[in-house]
Amino acid sequence: MPNIRRTQHLGLIGMVLIAVAFTGLQLTAVTGRASPDTKNYLSYALSIGGDSRDEAGRRAIAHTCASGQQAPLNTIPWTSRKTAGESEESCVRRLNDSVAYWSRHGNTSGMTAPFANQRFMAIFEARPGYPLFLVPFVAAFGVTWGLWLAGLVVALAGSVCVLLTLRVAGASWRAGLAGQALYLALPTGTVAMNPLSDGLSLALGTAVVLGCTLLLRDRPRAGAALVAGGLALMFLVRYSQALLLAAALAGVFLAWSGWLRRKRRQTTPVLRAAVLCGASAAFIYAGAHLMSWPMGQDSAQDLLTHHYQRPDLPNPWPEFFVQEGVFWSAWLRRQATYPVLPVLLALSAWALLRRRSVVLPIALAAGAAGLLNQAGHPNLAQLLGYRLIVFVWLLPALAIPLLLDRPARDASPVPARPEEAGVGQRDDTADAAQQLRQGT
Repeated sequence: MPNIRRTQHLGLIGMVLIAVAFTGLQLTAVTGRASPDTKNYLSYALSIGGDSRDEAGRRAIAHTCASGQQAPLNTIPWTSRKTAGESEESCVRRLNDSVAYWSRHGNTSGMTAPFANQRFMAIFEARPGYPLFLVPFVAAFGVTWGLWLAGLVVALAGSVCVLLTLRVAGASWRAGLAGQALYLALPTGTVAMNPLSDGLSLALGTAVVLGCTLLLRDRPRAGAALVAGGLALMFLVRYSQALLLAAALAGVFLAWSGWLRRKRRQTTPVLRAAVLCGASAAFIYAGAHLMSWPMGQDSAQDLLTHHYQRPDLPNPWPEFFVQEGVFWSAWLRRQATYPVLPVLLALSAWALLRRRSVVLPIALAAGAAGLLNQAGHPNLAQLLGYRLIVFVWLLPALAIPLLLDRPARDASPVPARPEEAGVGQRDDTADAAQQLRQGT
């Protein structure tokens, strides 16, 4: 027992040290992260915080244009920010002119400043969760430090959820810490730090992944609360990603339950997770429809009409699927040239073949949700970015660390009874002798 406590203390110290190291690294670039969409979320948050729409727009423009003068830093892994292409004064003038133009052309309502036509800005009006999250940070620390601290909280929260997911699944502390470190070092960490809704959506997604793992480890109350709560919050942040994640999880769990049934194994925890995720997907879709938020047809028109600046296509889908082929062909060529993701996915596949763990099918579903999200936005401008496909990177962050542990001995990663949860796994619910024998 003393050795187990010592291991737990060392694990907690390791978790803190990884978080501190990541924080120190991110301090080298407090600003310079703003993207074109940052001003939309920031103006929304400032409006919620009490600024007038005009003042919120001015402050968002000032931050965006100042941030754009910062060159990318090689010390920040996986950054794809560009060197400044225009002066700060020119940027401010251009965006102010755009606001004036769209104000004159009918965009006179909403929480976001009129940076574009009202139909395009409705996309951001339908994502109130991230601006609401930003409000206390911006109010307490100002725009620059508030956005940075919000990103840091999001990144560290997601990394801790990955660590806890691996631990709940029965992995050792070293595997859990490896998962935390991978999450922060891979594009998941970069996307989390960028002042966009994708990072918060990703962090909530890791909470959903943790909840599913708890459900499969026969902890239904905590697991269901995390799954339902995480998806509900994701609905407010990026409802499309929440829908895809819930649907992907439900599909994987249904397929898994069918396989377990053919093997005459316990299916109750998997079916429970499938029903919860499937019901959540239905509620998310119905909620977005009732709120009249932009749906798939709107997304296709947005892509093909350059943000609704050209007339809608009567039937956008043929051209949309042409764009799909163009995008994925270019994406595959990019992966062949810079095969980081293919190598990590190959290692993940090895883990899938070599290990039995409840976390692996969940990680597969999360990766599928990332691919589906990117497929819904086959924009070549996103070819070099990671944010739309970022859930794919959860697969290596969750799967590769399992290779650090010995293979489990039990035939199924889902225990038939709660008392079997520790058999062949490094789980805190196992007895002390079993943990000591396995070197936990």
